[in-house]
Amino acid sequence: MMIRKSIIAFMVIAVFSALGSSAGFSAGKDDTYTATKVENGGTITGKVIFDGEIPVPKQIQVTKDTKVCGKHKVDESLLVDKNTKGIKNAVVYLKDVQSGKSWQIAGKDLAIDQKGCRFSPHVLVVPAGQPFMVLNSDGILHNIHTRSERNPMVNKAQPKFLKKMKLTFEEPEFVQVACDVHNWMHGWIVVAPHPYYAVTDDSGEFQLTDVPPGTYTLQIWHETLGSQSKTVEVKAGGTTNLTVTMQ
Repeated sequence: MMIRKSIIAFMVIAVFSALGSSAGFSAGKDDTYTATKVENGGTITGKVIFDGEIPVPKQIQVTKDTKVCGKHKVDESLLVDKNTKGIKNAVVYLKDVQSGKSWQIAGKDLAIDQKGCRFSPHVLVVPAGQPFMVLNSDGILHNIHTRSERNPMVNKAQPKFLKKMKLTFEEPEFVQVACDVHNWMHGWIVVAPHPYYAVTDDSGEFQLTDVPPGTYTLQIWHETLGSQSKTVEVKAGGTTNLTVTMQ
């Protein structure tokens, strides 16, 4: 029994080590953000693309609960579209915005689901202090194990009969989430201090709307490729378009 516990503990450490050192990566220091009505705001649109030869998605062999999970899973830590070279699941956000639009979450279900033995979405943005749901659609045992710096760690089992579980993170940061039962499962919960956050889609595209006119630092973060920043100017009623390359 002690040997089994030691093995499980080792697997947990290995999973979080493989996820890198970005746990607790600051989601911005805009804790004093004020929501106001934005008059004649602008839009920031763009694409995050991979600079180099397109990497082949890694296949992970599944060794547990294969009837539900399947025999292989795609490693979602780096997904690049073969046609556009767009990078999926990069987080793009304004770093130094102090005021702007309010969160538009009324009637929306903020949730991260464990479905097909993967976290969906792989990256979820939630407002700081806003409750969200952790779902278990698989009908098997999962568990939620988070790694962070500013928020308390969560390590809770989610058996098949516990379909929903509510969590709240109060402090802005990037929180790693993993499942100890299935060591290939990992994702991210971005606890955001303001609504100017976007996650790139399958083609690497993003959009930030209703941005007050001004000059900002645009931060781009990816769990494997790191982070970079760009200075952007937003004009009243205008659209600022840019392309970001990562490698």
